Amino acid sequence: MDFSKIDLWILACSGITVIVTIWMGFRSAKTSKSASDFFVAGRSVSVGWNASAISGEYLSAASFMGIAGMVMLSGYDALWYPVCYACGYLFLLLFIAGPLRRFGAYTIPDFAEGRYDSPVFRKIAVCFVLFIGFFYTMPQMKGAGTTLAYIFPGLPYWVGVALVGAVITLNVALGGMKGITLVQAVQYWIKMFAISVPVFVLLSVYGGYGKNLSQNHSAADVSSPPAIVQTVDHAITDRHALPEKAPKDEAWIAPFGPLTTKAAKAAGLTAAEAKPYSLLYTFSLIVALVCGTAGLPHILVRFYTNPDGVAAKKTTMWVMILIGVFYVFPPVFGVLGRNFLPELYAATGSKGPDKVVLELPTLIRAKYGIMGSILSGITCAGAFAAFMSTFSGLLVSMTGALAHDVYGRMLRPDATPEDRMKMFKWCAILVGSVSVLLGSMVEPLEINFMVGQAFAIAAASYFPLLFMSVWWRGMTMKGAATGMLTGGLCALLSATIVNASTLALDKGPMGKLFAGFSGINDFWKVHPLLRILCEQPAIWSVPLSIGLMIVVSKATRATIPADVRMKMLVLHAPEDLGLKQEYIQEQQGVAH
Repeated sequence: MDFSKIDLWILACSGITVIVTIWMGFRSAKTSKSASDFFVAGRSVSVGWNASAISGEYLSAASFMGIAGMVMLSGYDALWYPVCYACGYLFLLLFIAGPLRRFGAYTIPDFAEGRYDSPVFRKIAVCFVLFIGFFYTMPQMKGAGTTLAYIFPGLPYWVGVALVGAVITLNVALGGMKGITLVQAVQYWIKMFAISVPVFVLLSVYGGYGKNLSQNHSAADVSSPPAIVQTVDHAITDRHALPEKAPKDEAWIAPFGPLTTKAAKAAGLTAAEAKPYSLLYTFSLIVALVCGTAGLPHILVRFYTNPDGVAAKKTTMWVMILIGVFYVFPPVFGVLGRNFLPELYAATGSKGPDKVVLELPTLIRAKYGIMGSILSGITCAGAFAAFMSTFSGLLVSMTGALAHDVYGRMLRPDATPEDRMKMFKWCAILVGSVSVLLGSMVEPLEINFMVGQAFAIAAASYFPLLFMSVWWRGMTMKGAATGMLTGGLCALLSATIVNASTLALDKGPMGKLFAGFSGINDFWKVHPLLRILCEQPAIWSVPLSIGLMIVVSKATRATIPADVRMKMLVLHAPEDLGLKQEYIQEQQGVAH
């Protein structure tokens, strides 16, 4: 590692963020006294704090770094990610947030067992908390490794992953849900500041968004009016030359660009032949992101921290506003990066387009001196806030599943709350260690791409479970379990195969480790449709899951829980009737 290349301003801004995060974690840990504090923050988090905390948890490395990198790499195709990330909360608001909170459990596996009176179903639900969680932690670790490698030139990628993983694991082990709620709420506003201020400065230096976007229109397009061609000619003089690996302007601004046409192009299909494949890819991506948002366990468990269902719905509405404003900014970085940092196209892993948000502000050093370093330091601080807050939430949901569901309900049902709190800390260390190991292996993969896969798994497993359980009284445990297992495992297997084949193409150590999967890439070239269905499995795995739930539930209707009417009332009746409180009191002896 070359210490002479370390920018002290960037190091200072990033260091302050980490120190403040750890300090807030230690301070909040002192208030985490009970099991309720550790698992659901004492069910006392206000709407404002919870909306900020959920937004801070949701706006991960994929939102802060990945969207900009993917827009730079793939163009207009990638804009579906920020749009659908925000739209998913509308689905959550309309159909799931209120009923889920009114049911009054600690975790989603709690809900699964309580809704169907089945301890076996709890075990299945716990598995998917871990499947989704680990898939989601990998891109956060990629963000951590990329940021540390940028701040400390020459630092191995895996060292950055290990350092950040250790810090966040310590924070979670100390304070649980209550300990990280304040941290995540503050980190949302850090990210909002860190993504917006550099954009305003960069646009004032390099011209408005419209001017920069116009540089991606070909001046040779004779169909354009003369005035537009003249404007484009002038803009292109400011633009850096694109390397060979960069997509052409025509493809970059096309509705079906490099992202959705990748499989078809590898198969040698023409543009006309590729269009149906692109449509299929796009629709599947939309289903994964919208439905997946409503099935993410680390987001869903947050609604249990609200005092009641009305507060949960208000929280969801504010989350949509907060993250919607945030998502205006990352695509701007992608457009500017294409014009002024084209050298990132030639790099891969932690040195590729995923670091465009971190590096772009340094371009104004020549004109404004240390301001460029300060702005880059601010974006690095935002990146730290992004992956630290999301990883914290994921760690809490996975650790809670192990400590509360596996240990406290399966292995030792007689465990006291103090026993579960101790186990929470040990499980946090275990989950954090596994996350670091997995994160060290995914450097060649794109951050946003990996997050999309986690959403697809959530969309095929938890989303059908929650949506159907909340709104259809005819669901049985066998129907819910069959659909969730089949759809979720199919999506998981498909995503794993695609990742393994992609890692096999890596020129570094991961290519050697996954060399046995390299033959799959030849298969993809011959079967582009299968490649798309595996890469974006939501379009078939979600209907498969819901369809199986309906068919099997109809076949086993005799096993519908006897108290299903009471449970549906608890889920949907106004809280003024007091059913929520009565139901929790009735279950206290079992749940605690």
